[in-house]
Amino acid sequence: MNAQEMPTRYDATQKESHWYACWEEAGLFSPDPNPEKPRFTITIPPPNLTGSLHMGHALCYPIQDMIGRFERLRGKSVLILPGQDHAGIATQTVVDKQLRKEGSSALQLGRDAFIERVWDWRRESGDTILRQFRALGCAFDWSRSRFTLDEHYADAVLRVFIDWYERGLIFRGKRVVNWDPILKTNVSDIETERKAAKGKLYHVRYRFADGTGEIIIATTRPETILADVAVAVHPSDERYKDIIGRKLIVPLVNREVPLIADMYPDPEFGTGAVKITPAHDANDYEVGVRHQLAMPVILDESARINLDEVRPVPEALESLQGLDRFRARDAVVEMLEAADLLVRTEDHDVQLVISDRSKEIIEPLLSEQWFVDQAALAKPVIEAVRNGEITFTPDRYTKLLLDWLENIRPWNISRQLWWGHRVPIYTTESGRQIAALNPEDAARRAAPERVISQDPDVLDTWFSSGLWPFATLGWPDETPDLQNYYPTDVLVTDRNIINLWVARMLMMGYDQAGAKPFSHVVIHATVLRRDGARMSKSLGTGIDPMDVIEKFGADALRWALLGQSGQNQELRYLEEKPEEARNFANKIWNATRFVLMNVAEMPPEPRDLNPVDRWLLSRLAETETTVRTAYEQYDPQTACQTLYRFFWNDLCDWYIEVSKSRLADESTRQTPQWVLLTAIEAFLVMLHPVMPHLTEELYAYLPLPEKSPFIMSHRWPTIPETWHDRDAHAEIERVFEITRALRALRASVDLPAGTKIPLAGFTGELGENGSIVSSQAWVETLQAGRPEGKVVSTHAAGVDLYILLDGLVDVEKQRIRIERDLAKLADERAKLEKRLNDPQFVERAKPEVIERDRAAKAELDAKQARLEDRARLFSEA
Repeated sequence: MNAQEMPTRYDATQKESHWYACWEEAGLFSPDPNPEKPRFTITIPPPNLTGSLHMGHALCYPIQDMIGRFERLRGKSVLILPGQDHAGIATQTVVDKQLRKEGSSALQLGRDAFIERVWDWRRESGDTILRQFRALGCAFDWSRSRFTLDEHYADAVLRVFIDWYERGLIFRGKRVVNWDPILKTNVSDIETERKAAKGKLYHVRYRFADGTGEIIIATTRPETILADVAVAVHPSDERYKDIIGRKLIVPLVNREVPLIADMYPDPEFGTGAVKITPAHDANDYEVGVRHQLAMPVILDESARINLDEVRPVPEALESLQGLDRFRARDAVVEMLEAADLLVRTEDHDVQLVISDRSKEIIEPLLSEQWFVDQAALAKPVIEAVRNGEITFTPDRYTKLLLDWLENIRPWNISRQLWWGHRVPIYTTESGRQIAALNPEDAARRAAPERVISQDPDVLDTWFSSGLWPFATLGWPDETPDLQNYYPTDVLVTDRNIINLWVARMLMMGYDQAGAKPFSHVVIHATVLRRDGARMSKSLGTGIDPMDVIEKFGADALRWALLGQSGQNQELRYLEEKPEEARNFANKIWNATRFVLMNVAEMPPEPRDLNPVDRWLLSRLAETETTVRTAYEQYDPQTACQTLYRFFWNDLCDWYIEVSKSRLADESTRQTPQWVLLTAIEAFLVMLHPVMPHLTEELYAYLPLPEKSPFIMSHRWPTIPETWHDRDAHAEIERVFEITRALRALRASVDLPAGTKIPLAGFTGELGENGSIVSSQAWVETLQAGRPEGKVVSTHAAGVDLYILLDGLVDVEKQRIRIERDLAKLADERAKLEKRLNDPQFVERAKPEVIERDRAAKAELDAKQARLEDRARLFSEA
């Protein structure tokens, strides 16, 4: 491609899709088959089948792409394997909604027909997010894309279940779970959200059975009183120390229950006594287990009252049967009031747990589920994390994982759904339960008995996705991919699923695949709104990355997000950042275009470099070291900031400007041509992991003698040791410091940048670099010594600098204007100081208002200091 044909502006909307198609057609997304190359693997966190791109995705997946592109440039055979999770609850919910709109339902279709309907939906709409990953520029190997319900993958999931079941690690039991009364299934913690709401706190009398007194107990859920089995107090609470073991009467139900001692109650809260309802509260459940209490359930799967497990009850309570939990609450409160058992009711803030999918309030409910005993599985993971076999960035998440693993509890792996991996437990006619891969396998295992049913539940999606790093590579078969690319190298994920997913992959990897699934876990930042609140599509506060890509390009969005993503775990998205990134891309385009207009072909490497040439190469060497280290440490923010400073400040603001006169001279142009083309080639390669499309387009124009077909398949810059030139670096940095000081001196007397001034002087040592100072500070004549006449002066790097004001500036006019500006400034400062010194204002104003005023005063103070400096200059002139 000819530089003369380069457009004056870069059009991301045209070029990004073009280059992505070129990369894919060239097979660059697949790993290099060369067996001599070291391997590098990432299996991406599989997004939900129902998912569409949000800002968290727009950060997480480009980080993985950035790492992969960097490792390719370093000569590795890279596999980034994509795919999707079948997302049981989310996908079933989507299809359920479609059926309701059609006047049908899953129940009307039946299980098999409903599952087929979901597969139809998946074929039509299920790949949306994968197409969006392409728009982001993610170089993933689509030929190896996997789905957690693929036949081979599903077989692997069932094999793990069967193995754990036969080893006694999987069992059936009852625990309190997060129950969704609309979806009629239990859900994991991450599928819920907490929401503060206004509620009531009801203070209820629990009388002693012998009629000698009562205890007042506060509850936000009086309907659960029907299932109370005890009242608990802390063993250290002196108020109850002598009456532990006495009987209390459950209000309305008239059931006798014991007063027990347990560590759970807080003696400082209320009366220090709490009602214990093990079937409807997770903490109460643990108390119930410790004290071997009964656990009656009084809510059915629709969260309606079912008195069957608490009967006999007084006849008046039969009217509650079948009532919704909230209607039942009102009815129970009326009954308590009528029986003089309600002491008082007060307003109380409550934390509701809401189902992400149905938006219904979660009901803590004792339910029979399938569980995994994780304690034994966690041991090798704990050891690996402690000895550094598994590491985290940031490192603080190591402790979070260890704390969870060391206090691990059984894992609820069953869901009451139809879409997913069905629990492979079959029941024979004698009631025997066997685990099998399919009905045919079950029949063989059951013989001579007949199999009569299969468990209706499906497995938690975290169970199937826990196999992701190795099942995607062909496990349990010993495939070439499994041999070549497992263990994988890096996992990039969100902090909210460290326990739910990262820990499960580690346990499954060690237990089933015989090795760690990855060596390093990168926890990316959470992308927040400008005000620090979470983005939410449902609330209309989310930002669609595809809209940003359409307007500014994928590279601009990648730069905007990756450039803010360092060790900080909260990233505030600012709408102006992609525009700034696009402007930077245009700066890169225009500067490169300027260079290529002056460099038709790469000249031979020069033998003699002057100090400014050596300075730029030294800065390039420093930049390469910093950027390479940043990529190695998964720190895109440092990489971006370093690249920005090098290109904008070192290359554009200084070297190109200083070299323009040499480029214009046929006898001197080859050296800066070589330096510029060398620097731009290295810069584009280093930038490629973050801005892949722009760098690929510009690379195509570079007149390089040994050129790769694509920058994506290029090599990482090799920097000669001789380019690290401290002497040249120190010499030229000093010259630039002097130049900046002279520029600032010009600005202090309102001389516009670029306007030539006739005469400036200096005392001190400039050596052979005076021409740089004069050209870059826009001085016609820079002479040694202090000029005769009125001057302003400054000092920098051992040099005194002078600008002759005679005939250049009206000194008296400048003094008058400065005095006027200082007087106006004094009035503004006085008003702010009066307000900030007013105790009533400071006490009553919002903190952000006070902070704003203090910042305004600090700005005025700085402005005053600058004006006073200028006033001194003119008084000395």
